[in-house]
Amino acid sequence: MEVGIIGATGYSGLELIRLLKNHPQVTNIMLYSSSQSGETINRLYPHLQNEQWKPLKEIDLNKISAEIDVMFLATPPGVSAEWSGPLLEAGLSVIDLSGDLRLTDRGVYEKWYKRPSAKEGLIEQAIYGLSEWNKSTIKTAKLIANPGCFPTAALLALIPLIQAGAIERDSIVIDAKSGTSGAGKSPTSMTHFSETNENFKIYQVASHKHTPEIEQQLAKWGAQPPLSFQPHLVPMVRGIMATIYAKAAKPLSNEWLTDCYNSAYENAPFVRIKENGTFPATKHVFGSNYCDIGFCYDERTGRVIVASVIDNLMKGAAGQAVQNFNLMHGFDETAGLEAVPMYP
Repeated sequence: MEVGIIGATGYSGLELIRLLKNHPQVTNIMLYSSSQSGETINRLYPHLQNEQWKPLKEIDLNKISAEIDVMFLATPPGVSAEWSGPLLEAGLSVIDLSGDLRLTDRGVYEKWYKRPSAKEGLIEQAIYGLSEWNKSTIKTAKLIANPGCFPTAALLALIPLIQAGAIERDSIVIDAKSGTSGAGKSPTSMTHFSETNENFKIYQVASHKHTPEIEQQLAKWGAQPPLSFQPHLVPMVRGIMATIYAKAAKPLSNEWLTDCYNSAYENAPFVRIKENGTFPATKHVFGSNYCDIGFCYDERTGRVIVASVIDNLMKGAAGQAVQNFNLMHGFDETAGLEAVPMYP
């Protein structure tokens, strides 16, 4: 297939280039930009200089529909709301990595994102692309709302417990840490080296826009919002760890938790369940599409503790987008995604 990327110069766009360049079913990649058309990606990013790239193209619907089959939107909020509809009408499949189409309630989107929502008809068409849990609907979709990075880590950890009735559904606390690439490429005082190095920050306290996304998806499995979700910034480039606490609905055991997770993900090639008593680290998934999950039942407090790690640019963005691309078009789910994590 021939694919296109709008937003190729951002971090998620660059990961899409890396993955799709080695994808066995992708014959051509077209890169589009509204602000840097005419530039070549290898001049902007020298790590791509050994490849031959055409200049970034302007976004022209009349030409795009004849050039590609699928469009990835690795763009800031607001762009997908504008472009997804016309791209669909032009006959393309669309995979949106922004948050524009994830929330089904337009009022909730406008409250948390502080901007106008996409049109209702567009939101209704979008399938939430949590690959492991929405596989059947993804396979027939034309428009994918790729999940956010924090929601991916949290949902993969929580859905098996909620589905099994193992936790009190109004007791969930998600304590998450992320590297600086999650904030995007544009430099800010938040991600400035002097501010981030040898530092550890809480941010967007009780106000992060991924909160309603997590609540919306967990409600579909029976959880009762609201929940507590709080991110922190750590001095590393890639990686998310979500440490999750929830009151057990009944006495459990670590052996039961192992069986619960192994059963939930026995056919999920990118979710790896840790052995009883061991826990994941962000380095274990660095540069890969894996989500590693470890857990413990704390008998003293009656709580379940779960640690879930992903690479935010991979399973939290571009990797999951390519996984959804594979599912949508009948390819092997792992195509282009089988790279072993980088370590150290």
